[in-house]
Amino acid sequence: MHAERLAADLVVVGTGVAGLTAALGAEGCAVHLLTKSELESGSSPWAQGGVAVALGSGDSPELHASDTVAAGAGLVDPEVAEIVARDGVLAVRRLVEIGAEFDRGDRGELSLGREAAHSRSRIVHAHGDATGAELVRALAERVRACARVELFDRAFAVRIAVAAGRVVGVLARHAARGWVFHAAPRVVLAAGGLGQLYRHTTNPREATGDGLLLAAEAGAKLVDVEFVQFHPTALAVDRDPLPLLSEALRGEGAIIVDGVGRRFLLDEHPAGELAPRDVVARAIWRRRHAGQSVFLDARQAVGESFPARFPSVFSACREARLDPRVDLLPVVPAAHFFMGGVRVDSWGKSGVEGLWACGEISATGAHGANRLASNSLLEALVFGARVATSAGGAAPPRSAPESPAVGPDLDPFAAAAELRRELRVLAWDALGLVREGSRLRRARVRCDEIWAELPPGASETRNLTAAAILVAAAAERRRESRGAHFRSDFPETREAWRRRQVLVAEFESGALVPRFETADEEVPA
Repeated sequence: MHAERLAADLVVVGTGVAGLTAALGAEGCAVHLLTKSELESGSSPWAQGGVAVALGSGDSPELHASDTVAAGAGLVDPEVAEIVARDGVLAVRRLVEIGAEFDRGDRGELSLGREAAHSRSRIVHAHGDATGAELVRALAERVRACARVELFDRAFAVRIAVAAGRVVGVLARHAARGWVFHAAPRVVLAAGGLGQLYRHTTNPREATGDGLLLAAEAGAKLVDVEFVQFHPTALAVDRDPLPLLSEALRGEGAIIVDGVGRRFLLDEHPAGELAPRDVVARAIWRRRHAGQSVFLDARQAVGESFPARFPSVFSACREARLDPRVDLLPVVPAAHFFMGGVRVDSWGKSGVEGLWACGEISATGAHGANRLASNSLLEALVFGARVATSAGGAAPPRSAPESPAVGPDLDPFAAAAELRRELRVLAWDALGLVREGSRLRRARVRCDEIWAELPPGASETRNLTAAAILVAAAAERRRESRGAHFRSDFPETREAWRRRQVLVAEFESGALVPRFETADEEVPA
């Protein structure tokens, strides 16, 4: 049986801020926009913190770029940091022009907040702590009104088709119409991160690392896959995913205390609660791992103004029967952002002809080993626009491949649910905030076994298993601690490891085998 065939100039997989920006910016192209859920879904609408942009007095894109490089623990590409900081100013102004409603001060100026590791107040917010949702709303309205962009929701991307070394389209399983081959000479991957790999995450259910395996099977190189950022302050309640307690709370003066009310982060870093995320997250993890409770105290810093200033956080707390105006809020670190992904150039282009990537699934070099707070939406906006410029314009002649034969027709969301649950616990224990060589090796063995046990056909569990294999392999190989990657058996940062790990995924006798660009004998011992 063959799939239905539809033709376009460009296919965009993913409808977060990056994907929407790319689809809208690809002028002159007939665009197919695919999402496995609904248009306003995924991680972007959940983003509370804001967009970092150098608009304030005494600030500049150069200073913003410098803060980005400093936070990235030696692995940020300075040129990319400068591009993101510079183009970000234009991106925010474009959003204002299309109707995005940012919070403003008494004189009508954009309100600028402060977050960890920023040397200036430069975070713009919308509706207090609903910035991502507002950006997606504004962009989605434009998409719905754009005649050249056709939306396909509930369309699970199964494979990027490649012929003679270049992209020819995307095979997807549609809930309503079955198998569809979206024939196109250009594809943009904007499929988000992999937070659902972990038992504790702030990411929605959609964040299953789909783009990693799609890109790998198409032959794209991956980079920095060992770097997963854990947000320090998820609300420690019985929910999955965990509610996020925005970093903006600490920017407003909220503090973190232990079970006896002691503010311990000043012992860890001079910046205390505004230290880099990896420092704060591991400090909280160590205390919780030792059986202690940890709390966020925003009673004095925010107090009675909570409902107006942080409505999303306030609502989540009230659902958990907590009142942040009077209660301490129990916190736990949780998987939040993937800093690795598809290796791309400064225009978002991968090494596979016709394939671009942007947003969380891409690894532009903007984040290094430790993303600076509120740079994620910024990077998505900037690289979504750059990808549109690079991939859009005059279209090459449309390829005319035949629709591919399709495989087993299993439910990609429900398949191997028990293995998925086991995988999430395994990843949290071995691939989490503190890693160790023997546990990484055991995890890798079990992940390979899970891969072999999976039913045939594409599924979210298959994508998550691939992500776990890749993260485990890269984490085991990096024998040092740097940014969000911490090895208890190699706790020091080593200059010899100031390098990015590039890999390709090969498929041998059904197994997924990561192959690194740097030979093993060239890797520091």
